[in-house]
Amino acid sequence: MADSNTTAPSTIKAAATTSVQAKKSTNNISWIAPIICIVAGYVIWRYVIGSASNFTNPDLSGGFWPQHQGPKTSFSRMYQGGIIVPILIGLFLTVVTFVIERLLTVAKASGRGSNAEFVRKVQFYLADKKVDAAIAECDKQKGSVGNVMKAGLRKYKQMISEQGLDTDQKLLAIQKEVEEATALELPMLEKNLVFLSTIASVATLIGLLGTVLGMIRAFANLGSSGGSEATRELSIGISEALYNTALGIGTSAISIIMYNVFTTKIDGITYAIDESGFTLTQSFASMYK
Repeated sequence: MADSNTTAPSTIKAAATTSVQAKKSTNNISWIAPIICIVAGYVIWRYVIGSASNFTNPDLSGGFWPQHQGPKTSFSRMYQGGIIVPILIGLFLTVVTFVIERLLTVAKASGRGSNAEFVRKVQFYLADKKVDAAIAECDKQKGSVGNVMKAGLRKYKQMISEQGLDTDQKLLAIQKEVEEATALELPMLEKNLVFLSTIASVATLIGLLGTVLGMIRAFANLGSSGGSEATRELSIGISEALYNTALGIGTSAISIIMYNVFTTKIDGITYAIDESGFTLTQSFASMYK
């Protein structure tokens, strides 16, 4: 009975104690950035591409959507693609924003050096029972793998001197610590990737919508006029409408490429995290039976 009463509280204490703390972070960029980018897209379309100096027959009355005529360059011809163009420009700017944000985040999460080399160093220190040196190596490495490994090593060190638990319970405590640390790191890595995947699908559809609207407008103009001039206007209208498709496809292509790049990098970090957890449990099982 005495042994039973001693073990139970120790088990509860070991399970309840954790060095892993939830990270306080906000994700305001997820809703602020798209709004700012759409507004910036309109400003670029209206005042840069749609500058009166870019047209031979500008609509000087201004307004939300001036009906400029006679674009001087291919760049200014994009203006006549319609009101869908600023939305597509805004989506492109949104992609650029989240690509930069993810690049910075993933670079930080990757740590200061090779994760594979870092795990090997930790294995070497643990083989020599130098747990403190392994923790110091985590401080040098930083990143998601370093953070998870450090949390696991702290529990590892605690379990070495724990007398109230058997080996299996100690391994379970270490594994639980690693899992909790991993659960806090992974959301940070995957955050905002949904915007890239969504824009990859939506941008092409919005581009096609702009093209369809432009075609409707072009054929409407054809129906209200006649002769060779009408054919010429139709050709110009179709050309302008296709700018929407080009913008949509280009934005979608960049989104897909960068989404795949980031998921590949995140998969590599996740693999290194799994390897670090396996290293801790195997080391403890072999050295502290």
